[in-house]
Amino acid sequence: MITVTNTLSGRKEEFQPISDVVRMYVCGLTPKNDPHLGHARLFIANDIIRRYLEYRGYPVKYVQNFTDIDDKIIMAGQRENIPPAEAARRYMTGYFRDMDALSVRRADEFTYVTEYIPQIIAFIQGLIDNGHAYALQDAADNDVYFATDTFPGYGKLSKRNEDAMLAGARIAADERKRDLRDFALWKAAKPGEPWWESPWGHGRPGWHIECSTMSMAVLGEQIDIHGGGSDLIFPHHENEIAQSEALSGKDPFAKYWLHTGLLQLGADKMAHSGEFITIRSVLDTTPAPALRLYLLAQSYRTQFTYYPSQLALFTARWRRWCDAAQAAKALGAVEITSPQHYQTAVFEQIRNEFIAAMDDDFNTSGAVAAIDAAIKRLNETTAKTKGAPSEQQIHILSDGVTLIVELTATLGIALDLSLDIQPAIDDEARTEIEKLLQQRAALRAAKQWQESDRLRDEIEGTYGVLIQDTPSGAVWQIRQI
Repeated sequence: MITVTNTLSGRKEEFQPISDVVRMYVCGLTPKNDPHLGHARLFIANDIIRRYLEYRGYPVKYVQNFTDIDDKIIMAGQRENIPPAEAARRYMTGYFRDMDALSVRRADEFTYVTEYIPQIIAFIQGLIDNGHAYALQDAADNDVYFATDTFPGYGKLSKRNEDAMLAGARIAADERKRDLRDFALWKAAKPGEPWWESPWGHGRPGWHIECSTMSMAVLGEQIDIHGGGSDLIFPHHENEIAQSEALSGKDPFAKYWLHTGLLQLGADKMAHSGEFITIRSVLDTTPAPALRLYLLAQSYRTQFTYYPSQLALFTARWRRWCDAAQAAKALGAVEITSPQHYQTAVFEQIRNEFIAAMDDDFNTSGAVAAIDAAIKRLNETTAKTKGAPSEQQIHILSDGVTLIVELTATLGIALDLSLDIQPAIDDEARTEIEKLLQQRAALRAAKQWQESDRLRDEIEGTYGVLIQDTPSGAVWQIRQI
């Protein structure tokens, strides 16, 4: 039984899809700059949810959008002296480049706001017709707003009371609204901005209406899973619920709301409006599977603070996983095609532990721990194999390799050393390695084994070397890819 933490109910629930196919919509990128690590975490998290549901036998139709017209895209075009549409295309290309590198599977369908303008206009007109929206009677500025007081459930996702929502609304108060909480469905065009013709004059969609329209057009009036960052709960997702259910009359618009925690740089969230680190800059020095492993190793719902030193540890961890599989294959281990059960009891138990962790709200931390346990067992068998392995040993090694490949593939982590990146070992790096090894020797002398192992992994991950402890001290060598 898979359980998920549903933001809508505020509790963990058994996952029961509405129909035979899981319909999943994820709020995608507003392409205004190169994708950053926060985007990587968000889309890796939802990719894993999709992959695991499929692993457990659920067919999934996964839809993701691009908000390819937006105030910030217009600003990006002005910044780069190119049309907004060209700026959007440039950064969408960067999205696909980086997500492909991180093994984020492409959506079954991508939707683009600029391709859904007629449907958006029809959606807004439907809300006006049923009394849930109103157009301002101003010939110079014909905006359209959703009337929040006509939707009694407004606030049920974010759990904000009326005073809290009004406090937020006053930041951008507009005296033309009937209620401060009302939000724009259609925005009149300003001079020099892109626009489309509508019953209310030249303009473009408001942000919130876009996702409702595209989701309902592609997946229907009710979906199973709606994903996105936790910063979208209010107002974006709250407004999606209001306008979608107001038009369709069906509750809920989305049965399960799964929100990914934000990625932090220090005390601040990573965002294009502040400090951010691009995915591309990290992939210049870090193997893509190692970065993916690092970003998925905590629960998708938790706030995640980025530390380069921790990334180095996960790089070393990924290399050890690759080495373990490679060493077993060198002894004759082979991958078994789709085993129903593992004959080696310990590996069957580890697979069950992996499934139990992932069934519990996609607990990737527990899933990674299960893979670590499998790697440990595989390495123990490899170390005991002297000379030509027996048939029984090959069978155990094959079970271990097959399990590791199965579980890492479910998490989308490639065990492929050709994807590794060899750092340059110059004189400065050699000096730093020797200095760190002296620190590690002191830790070992003090029997601080856990900290010693952590420092070993950090050195290996940062410099791409292998460290071996010998009776005369630690020695290192450049790792062969």
